[in-house]
Amino acid sequence: MTELELAGQVVELVRRAGGPDAQAEAVVTRADLALTRFANSFVHQNVAESGVGVRLRVHVDGRTAAGSGSEVSSEGLRALVERTLAAARLCPPDPAWPGLTPSTPTAASGPVDEATAYADPDERAERVRAFVEAAGGLEAAGYCRTTHRSSGFANSAGQSAYGHAVEAAMDGIARAGGADGVARLCADRLADIDGAALGARAAAKARAAVAPVELPPGRYEVVFEPAAVADLLQNLSWYGFNGKRHAERQSFAEPGTAQFDPAVTVVDDPLAAVDLPFDVEGTPRRRLTLVEAGTTAAVVHDRRTAADAGTQSTGHGITGGASFGPIPRNLRLLGSDGTGGDTDGIPGDPAAGAVADRDTAALVAQVARGLLVSDLWYTRVLDPKSLVVTGLTRNGVWLIEDGEVTSPVRDFRFTESYPRALGPGRVLGLGRRPVRQPDRLDGVWWEAPPLRLAEWNFTGGASG
Repeated sequence: MTELELAGQVVELVRRAGGPDAQAEAVVTRADLALTRFANSFVHQNVAESGVGVRLRVHVDGRTAAGSGSEVSSEGLRALVERTLAAARLCPPDPAWPGLTPSTPTAASGPVDEATAYADPDERAERVRAFVEAAGGLEAAGYCRTTHRSSGFANSAGQSAYGHAVEAAMDGIARAGGADGVARLCADRLADIDGAALGARAAAKARAAVAPVELPPGRYEVVFEPAAVADLLQNLSWYGFNGKRHAERQSFAEPGTAQFDPAVTVVDDPLAAVDLPFDVEGTPRRRLTLVEAGTTAAVVHDRRTAADAGTQSTGHGITGGASFGPIPRNLRLLGSDGTGGDTDGIPGDPAAGAVADRDTAALVAQVARGLLVSDLWYTRVLDPKSLVVTGLTRNGVWLIEDGEVTSPVRDFRFTESYPRALGPGRVLGLGRRPVRQPDRLDGVWWEAPPLRLAEWNFTGGASG
């Protein structure tokens, strides 16, 4: 039985058990996840799992409850329906219930790459081998992963939808003399993941990061590589463009206001990659511009936040959204030529040292004195309203003088308002081609070009 048929069966079971007035929505997702990990330059773990998950939400007698399970036999589905209806009877009334997604045409998923969907461990291991060999004897670690998801949705309002998606990603480091260099990429096809190019880039950056000097804290002009820019996009997504946080006045976003530099255009583009064409509530997903040439254009909504704001859902319902709110999961910062991203590999010379691609080199050449930053990590929000974030640099920082990288620098701690750093007059340059970066969560990615900012507030050493 297909995922769509199973979802329809769950809805029918709710109608029978809960009565004709019971409202129900069901999502059935089959996921095949495979991960090949390596450390000390050897594959040390290959794991794969294949499972089916069922999520049910019901609204009966003015009360709402949700349940989930992984047993798709008739008995398992019946038990899920019974316990979710029982939970609904114990819940408080839900006067803000927004109703179910009506029957709406939904775009079909694009074709998936079967070679990625059914990739075997040898194919992932071959990319690990290429990464390690390209690292030239440096200690290497990381992972190569492939995922394949298919999902069916049905509700008692007549909406039904089906979609499937694949993803391939590789993330690895090379280590030289205690210094790490990183390279990562996410793509629709495993064939687009070039382990040798990624390994050579990570190794070149690691060698260029050996014996770093210590610089005093302060405000520095910076060039961020795509991996660092991805952290900016992630935090803007979760804490800024979230419709629930906006309604609670816990977001910086002010639609219609020029809050960013005119060079900044940010879109949520879930269908740019092979992804599911609907959200967890069955609302069709589509491209949505969040920032247009520096002006905040929108925040995202699920059905509940949309009803509260007097608008329509933008297709950003997520599991757990009732408490956290809707988030855009596929943000893209457009490059300087307004184009989409590069998923074919790492452009430029992968053995060029600290500066390993042409876009970053062009930005570095414009800096009189500043820092080149590979990656940000362990970032935590201090003030969600102004989106002040603290965190650390990682995997390589270098001093830039007169357009040239002159020496590696020890890692910094920083404290910075992301919207302020991207504000009017503060974006000094963007690369032409965004590069897609993988996230820890399946189906989530961030796409960004390298970025040059007027200043970034480094508050101390990484251990401070």
